[in-house]
Amino acid sequence: MSITVENLTKIYGSQKAVDDISFQVKTGEILGFLGPNGAGKSTTMKIISCFISPTKGSVQLDGFDINKHSEEVRRRIGYLPENNPLYTDMSIFDYLHMSAALQNVSEKEIPDRIKQMVDVCGLGPECHKNINELSKGFRQRVGLAQALIHDPDVLILDEPTTGLDPNQIVEIRSLIKEIGKEKTVMLSSHILKEVEATCDRILIISKGKLVADGSTEELKARSSGTNRLLLQIEGEGVKEGLLALDSVAQVTPADEHGKGSWFVDIKTGRDSRKEIFRLCVDRDWVLLQLTPMQSSLEDVFRKLTIQSEDL
Repeated sequence: MSITVENLTKIYGSQKAVDDISFQVKTGEILGFLGPNGAGKSTTMKIISCFISPTKGSVQLDGFDINKHSEEVRRRIGYLPENNPLYTDMSIFDYLHMSAALQNVSEKEIPDRIKQMVDVCGLGPECHKNINELSKGFRQRVGLAQALIHDPDVLILDEPTTGLDPNQIVEIRSLIKEIGKEKTVMLSSHILKEVEATCDRILIISKGKLVADGSTEELKARSSGTNRLLLQIEGEGVKEGLLALDSVAQVTPADEHGKGSWFVDIKTGRDSRKEIFRLCVDRDWVLLQLTPMQSSLEDVFRKLTIQSEDL
């Protein structure tokens, strides 16, 4: 089931939390939704989930509009909010039974659905416990189970790996990828490496506006604007000398790569390697390293969100 968002706006008083955004999520796609705190991610996901209403614009799930057909949309969505509000004094079985009943799963089907969710979400070893006895990772699994209990076509996950340790993050990532083979999944996260490893496509939002849309590689290619080199040079006045080159956009220390290391951003369409080599010869510098660097998703995220804040 696809999601179509058109000209979506949400205003709180004088603040535009979401500012006229439009995008689509295809059936069977895992979409990563990124942005700084306060960018509008959770607001957008709550609107899609019919948790709050938009000020303007529309959202449709295969033709079902959130304003006109909110009950139909809710039936087709599984939603895991950021704070994962569980009833911790309940057992896993009782909580999932209640969640299924609230989602209008027939009483006859509920036991089978609970068994499926225990298997799919890996809750078997803990299924005899109350929720307050579970680790953070297993509580997240219970949250995913309640979001899936009614077999929705769309899964909305707001920060599903918050507070998890590295092993738990890997487990939840694998679970989401498995679910994404059959469901349309939209998830937000601040862990950029997890988004890169999990998602087919990425949207970046900043100050309520969409600033990027594409695969990780597409975003790196579109937003680079510069090529980056890692240099290690022994000599005096290296930063000033490099900045004097017309093709060099920026020079920043790269101390983590060793003494005398620098990141050098090259202007679009330029190649400074020969100029840098000649400069080292002319200045009697010792060039120990000259390595092209590929932009990371973190580089892209920082550049796009910082640019939008400056507008």
